[in-house]
Amino acid sequence: MRLKTIYIVLLLVFSFTAKASMILLPMDETSQVNHLKAYGITYWTLDKNYKASWLLNYRGGSFLLPDTEEIRRECQIRGVSFEILSDAEANGILDEISSPSQNMETVILEKAPKIAVYSPPGKQPWDDAVTMVLTYAEIPFTTIYDEEVLNDALLLYDWLHLHHEDFTGQYGKFFGAYRNAPWYMQHKKEAEDLAARLGYNKVSEEKMAVADKIRDYVIGGGFMFAMCSATDSFDIALSAEGVDICEPMFDGDASDANYQSRIDYNNSFAFKDFILERNPMAYEFSDIDTTGDRRILPDNDYFTLMEYSAKWDPIPTMLCQNHTQLVKGFMGQTTAFRGDKVKSNILVMGENKQNNEARYIHGTKGKGMFTFYGGHDPEDYQHRVGDAPTVLDLHPNSPGYRLILNNVLFPAARKKKLKT
Repeated sequence: MRLKTIYIVLLLVFSFTAKASMILLPMDETSQVNHLKAYGITYWTLDKNYKASWLLNYRGGSFLLPDTEEIRRECQIRGVSFEILSDAEANGILDEISSPSQNMETVILEKAPKIAVYSPPGKQPWDDAVTMVLTYAEIPFTTIYDEEVLNDALLLYDWLHLHHEDFTGQYGKFFGAYRNAPWYMQHKKEAEDLAARLGYNKVSEEKMAVADKIRDYVIGGGFMFAMCSATDSFDIALSAEGVDICEPMFDGDASDANYQSRIDYNNSFAFKDFILERNPMAYEFSDIDTTGDRRILPDNDYFTLMEYSAKWDPIPTMLCQNHTQLVKGFMGQTTAFRGDKVKSNILVMGENKQNNEARYIHGTKGKGMFTFYGGHDPEDYQHRVGDAPTVLDLHPNSPGYRLILNNVLFPAARKKKLKT
């Protein structure tokens, strides 16, 4: 009887010490069946007031979550691969990561960031890769536009994404190809009506005011992420404040004479020494973008992610977490940034050296940060007006989309861990 009692006690002790206490979401190439939804699980965990850890450079940037029945169930419902770890196993991984010999780091994620997507009311869901991937990953966001921005609604959010947008007031430079298209004429009318309602004489003036508010949001400590034409058109607008760079078909009057000489590169976030495209028929804003002179076949179009010290440079390390360092390229109105047009204080995190292209860049402005990502849709090589939407169920492990979601989770990191 006594032996039986001892056996039961030992069994209970063994069961307790071996009890699973952590959930690992592996993010390496072979273990995770849905990388994109794994970010959604991590966001959901934070939103439920649990803490999480981002294991930088460990198995592709895995996530360590507390072991609860509801988190397990959510992983199963969303189809996300997970592994159950005992205390000893989890501590062993954390010890390995903390070793000075390992280029790894543990970053604590504390709070689900509040996300705003800057996007016009009439935009179709597939017009914007960020909206698509947030929806697919089941990460909640609020859509805002000019009126909300001008009324200081940005103060409510930790993270702002800029929709494929034109902050210069030239309606995306679609005039040459689409000036007679009903959707273009409707878009132009809606923009003019909105500007008038908000008290501005021109769309360019109203967009300039919006760009100023976004600039102030970043300087005050916000995080901004932009893709495609929202990158260079934002910087161009800031550099041309007080200068009319719009031709008559855009704003009803002539542009300022010799306006190029009045561009102030000190006001831009990321780019320098760029020359504006004066031709209103050209589908281009400036020579920042490389789209027009790229000489590379689609099958050979890749860019390389940089490798950083996880312990000393956790910010770019977080933003570059992936299961591959080689990411398939993709085009857009602004496909990539000419290397010699990127300011020296900007971090180039992804590049195509063959074309002298920066594809993925990051910088600090005031108390805040920003990331610019060239191209329109990571899984649609040459997205055109009217093309069918990308079905992310066919690309659940997309390295290009992972970069977007790295930026979404980045503001959740415990600030004292950010050394750079």
